[in-house]
Amino acid sequence: MHMQSPIQRRQSRQIHVGNVPVGGGAPIAVQSMTNTDTLDVAATVAQIRQLEAAGADIVRVSVPTMEAAEAFGQIKREVTAPLVADIHFDYKIALRVAELGVDCLRINPGNIGREDRVRAVVDAAREHGIPIRIGVNAGSLEKDLQKKYGEPTPEALVESAMRHIEHLDRLDFQDFKVSVKASDVFMAVAAYRQLAQRIDQPLHLGITEAGGLRSGTVKSSIGLGMLLMEGIGDTIRVSLAADPVEEIKVGYDMLKSLRLRSKGINFVACPSCSRQNFDVIGTMNALEERLDDIMTPLDVSVIGCVVNGPGEAKESDIGLTGGDPANLVYIDGKPASKLRNDHLVDDLEALIRDKVREKEARERDTIAREA
Repeated sequence: MHMQSPIQRRQSRQIHVGNVPVGGGAPIAVQSMTNTDTLDVAATVAQIRQLEAAGADIVRVSVPTMEAAEAFGQIKREVTAPLVADIHFDYKIALRVAELGVDCLRINPGNIGREDRVRAVVDAAREHGIPIRIGVNAGSLEKDLQKKYGEPTPEALVESAMRHIEHLDRLDFQDFKVSVKASDVFMAVAAYRQLAQRIDQPLHLGITEAGGLRSGTVKSSIGLGMLLMEGIGDTIRVSLAADPVEEIKVGYDMLKSLRLRSKGINFVACPSCSRQNFDVIGTMNALEERLDDIMTPLDVSVIGCVVNGPGEAKESDIGLTGGDPANLVYIDGKPASKLRNDHLVDDLEALIRDKVREKEARERDTIAREA
């Protein structure tokens, strides 16, 4: 039932954001962005650590001023996740964060200004081994492109991106990734499809300004899902008007559903009906909250009755099937024990954590034997 992903990834160059490979067949990196005041070092560090705990591969931080650049340097020393500095207009900020150890520069060469300023940023990136992300957004297209196309279009986004790419080509700098984001799903998807045919650099996917937690998750899942199904995309950000940690959770759930990335528990759960022998919804809510810290991949099925329960359980690491007078637990596809409703969540959590520890120990043994 759990087949390997049939998706054939687009072949792209590989860059490194800190120690995280992006493109070239590397696992699709999941990232988010802090929404704290960068000058508040403690708050920003705390949020980055929350994102790290949620599994973020890369974190972006806005650096709008030189004061924020100095704060960024302090932040960088206190966290482990690779950090991308988001910079607009003032090229000197990019030069400063390059000195302070940034892992990637997010710029638009078009708003950095004169060619000599773009060259200075590229020279700094080259000297320090830092990649660049070219970020094009439908909401901030150049005025001449707005006039040419009348409104944002996929073609306008791609032309803007190619214009910026040509800046870097002239400077013989190829260590970059590109995004062409729009809040309209069809526009973003069309732009990424076109760009994927024109360059071999890695692509950063996102539906920008997607919306709140529910609506933004749906919109991002549709747009990014379409692209990921076609093998397009090397790193993603799910842009939500919500806690940034939710962006990481949704991103991993998206990749897990496409079997492009495995991290944490993959839950299979029924929507519940009158046949259920335990509170499926309450059980799932509790388990997701309690087991949020687990990063080891594990398939867990939670089914309220015997109609589909045994079939799903036999394909899961741990499966729970509702029954009367007790619910049946399967481990590695085989009936293992029965659990009553009284302490169902506690008992099931304990079984899952035991299974995680067993799997982690087995993986450590395998690594030790191969060393």
